[in-house]
Amino acid sequence: MTHFTALGLDPAFDTTLAALGISAPTPVQQQAIPLLLEGHDLIATAPTGTGKTAAFLLPAMQRMAGASPLRLAGPRVLVLTPTRELAQQVAKAAVDFGRALPRCRTVCITGGESYIPQNKALAGPYDILVATPGRLMDQMKTGRVVLSNLEVLVLDEADRMLDMGFADDVLAIAKKLPRERQTVCFTATLSDDVQRLSRQLQNSPRTIVVAKPAAERLQIDQHVIYVDDFGHKRRLLDHWLLDAAIKQAVVFTATKRDAEELAAALEANGHPTVALHGDLPQKHRTRMMNVVRRGHARVLVATDVAARGLDVPAITHVFNFDLPKFAEDYVHRIGRTGRAGASGTAISFVNRNDLPALQKIERFIGHKVTVSAVAGMEARFKPGMGKPARPGGKPGGKFAGKPGFGKSAGAGTSGSGQDRPWQSRKPARHTPHHAAAHSGGRGGRGADA
Repeated sequence: MTHFTALGLDPAFDTTLAALGISAPTPVQQQAIPLLLEGHDLIATAPTGTGKTAAFLLPAMQRMAGASPLRLAGPRVLVLTPTRELAQQVAKAAVDFGRALPRCRTVCITGGESYIPQNKALAGPYDILVATPGRLMDQMKTGRVVLSNLEVLVLDEADRMLDMGFADDVLAIAKKLPRERQTVCFTATLSDDVQRLSRQLQNSPRTIVVAKPAAERLQIDQHVIYVDDFGHKRRLLDHWLLDAAIKQAVVFTATKRDAEELAAALEANGHPTVALHGDLPQKHRTRMMNVVRRGHARVLVATDVAARGLDVPAITHVFNFDLPKFAEDYVHRIGRTGRAGASGTAISFVNRNDLPALQKIERFIGHKVTVSAVAGMEARFKPGMGKPARPGGKPGGKFAGKPGFGKSAGAGTSGSGQDRPWQSRKPARHTPHHAAAHSGGRGGRGADA
């Protein structure tokens, strides 16, 4: 087994990592850490959940293990992230990893939070700054952040920062940094935009590409369920949430309004539910996440703001109530389940208009997604992608005989529901009957990308 010291890290990290349950480096850590310790710029393409945070933090923090006695103003390491949730997660990891170091202080500044505690934190000495681009730009304008002594710049999820329109901010921040620095770029997809950004920020970067091993890809069962309309989606989701095997679930919607309305409808139906989206104040978002982490809410309805940086081990199911706008977001969404070696299930509702988006997702992940159906709640919509279910045939598909795919009492035929306004109804007072799902003949493996 490879150990972290064999990669060149200081033995001071051994005890800390062991206490965190980290005994051996992941593939991305094995490849990235030696290159970063040698001082190379790096572009690393790696999916979520592969240990990328430690891959860029540990080599950067090694600089603090041999810190100069001369105290310079500002941070030595800057990590830019696209969202508040991810920034907070990276900052927490930096605090955890740095416990054994004599001096390694971390400050996190993001939008949506009060300036007062951030200003106080920035006034003291610190070594690592984790920030979202917009709030960092604000603090730079006030003169509270000095970046003239920076040694390492990390762009975490650079593809998402570009999608969210942060390219100009990132370049403006980079102009304030020393030319002699190490620049590290982690991304889920190595797009043309990411490569263009790299050429403006990095110096002869090394490139690594890390994919999840086949054994990990099998941890998440992925399924597509065809739907006729909005009401059909609602009835299918209500049906699924009757399954006691679902410990906690994340339901992704396309808009903030839909997240609020769906959460309210599910709560009215007896499912403890909270909503999370970008318009909520940070204090409220933090409170909602704490409710989920403590197990007080069984369902989290969210927009893509929660797709990255959300780590709740009890999440067993992800529902794509609406398919994501970008194919790579599908990977981040379903990655909210199947964490730390656990198994998980991802269900995507797909209507006729969603077929092009589904095809993009399947091209991105490199395989077809299994098509399934709930017995008695099949869609009238037939995209011609496979053989229809055989009446009276033998049970088939991965969900044969599993709770949650049977017809619940009172479940009407598909397509009969109303569009908005949202309707609430009390859940059935019984466990769904076991019934067979049919495979849509897609040949999918139900694997994680």
